[in-house]
Amino acid sequence: MLPNGITFADRFNGISGSAIRAIFKVLNRPNMISFAGGNPSNDALPNEVCADLAKDALLADGKRILQYGATEGYPPFLESLVGYLQANYRFPVEKENVLPLSGSTQGIDLLCKTLTNPGDTILVESPTFLGNMQTLRIYQQRLVPVESDEQGVLLDKLEETVKREHPKMLYIIPTFQNPTGRTLAAERREPIARLAEKYGFLVIEDDPYRDLRYSGTALPPIKEYDQSEHVLYMGSFSKIISPGLRVGYMVGNAEIIAKCAIGKQGSDLHTSNVSQAIVDQYLRRNLLAPHISEILPAYRDKLNAMLFELEAFPNGTTFTHPEGGLFIFVTIPEGFNAAEVFKEAVEHGVAFVPGTSFYPEGGHENTLRLNFSNSTLEQIHTGMAMLRELFATKLKT
Repeated sequence: MLPNGITFADRFNGISGSAIRAIFKVLNRPNMISFAGGNPSNDALPNEVCADLAKDALLADGKRILQYGATEGYPPFLESLVGYLQANYRFPVEKENVLPLSGSTQGIDLLCKTLTNPGDTILVESPTFLGNMQTLRIYQQRLVPVESDEQGVLLDKLEETVKREHPKMLYIIPTFQNPTGRTLAAERREPIARLAEKYGFLVIEDDPYRDLRYSGTALPPIKEYDQSEHVLYMGSFSKIISPGLRVGYMVGNAEIIAKCAIGKQGSDLHTSNVSQAIVDQYLRRNLLAPHISEILPAYRDKLNAMLFELEAFPNGTTFTHPEGGLFIFVTIPEGFNAAEVFKEAVEHGVAFVPGTSFYPEGGHENTLRLNFSNSTLEQIHTGMAMLRELFATKLKT
């Protein structure tokens, strides 16, 4: 109960917090098998390497690292980040176009703070990442879903929606999307950049999973087709080095980046210098590509193990077949309510995320998201067998 005379801001009306964060409260139970989070495998977290890099960085530049830093980034990291982007992407990158972030999720907060007013329309995939939907809603944005298929956003539906809604932004995860694991088809990427230029909206391209590819061919980001600075690209080192370091970045129009830097001053002043220094050393010493190559085979095996188990789920069950990333999205036959079954699944020692939370329009109660990266192969086979039995029982009743 709030103290007498104290009220919450209107922007929190209808905001109940992340469904995933709520699920984490049950994951501390002994022997719980969790397919719920989006965590990298503990085996993929390079704690010893990071410890050595932090020690080296602090001994070499500790006074500057331990002091307040520039909002625009720890200078050595900003330099190595620009070099990394220039070497790995075919869009123009200069220091004034880049802003380090405390995780790419901070980028959504800064863009809302910088560019939106209450009631602005933001187009989103349906389904899409619920954490960033929550941020958009806190800033009182009007979320409008755009229909997708197995190849991502449907271009005709996107243009129809743009003409009708006159959006400020489109938020899109093009590669190994959260929650579906789908990848936006190659032939749909350039047209999205052209539509943004034609109709005057900003594309927020959130691309944290692109390096976690286990099969298929890498595709160019939408940003590589951007000729008018209508695409803002966000990346992250959370999935490929460490989520705990909280280091991401955005690349875009220099004026937008400068305004976001001002907004960041009031959020966290600057991303942790220590974290930036560790990632800087990862890049300078060319450790990132070998580390990614090292972690991919185990992730590939886990993905394939979960896909194998899903083949034996009740008739009518469908699921995505990602080429990478961390997630599989499952649709159970109509009449199944994943949110209700979740409680019983937890009692059996297995957790997942009901899919309805990922849809801006709600509904789709017969869907769920599964994460395979943070479980062992044994846990995948055991946990999926439990879910298969439970789901089959529920569909019979």
